[in-house]
Amino acid sequence: MGEAERGESAPRLYVSFYCSNGHVTRPAFAADAQIPDTWDCPRCGLPANRDEDNPPPPPKIQPYKTHLAYVKERRTDKEAQAILQEALQGLRERRARGEVIF
Repeated sequence: MGEAERGESAPRLYVSFYCSNGHVTRPAFAADAQIPDTWDCPRCGLPANRDEDNPPPPPKIQPYKTHLAYVKERRTDKEAQAILQEALQGLRERRARGEVIF
């Protein structure tokens, strides 16, 4: 099939995007489309923009946090000690009533 069967192709605009690894991406956009400010680099996945001299920096990657790390962010050591004492007191009371056997 040639263009005669499909009709005229829409006018295209090629825009260069630059990532911090030095990769250049040139996606095609319709001539009347709104061009985005950033684009994900298809080679490395980093964000890219149209400023060749000042590409966006790589995003900061947060390390994996355990459940305990999140709890420690919300509670101070003093609060944790109070919660532990409360839980132990409740356990001792249940043992005294015979609800917990061990």
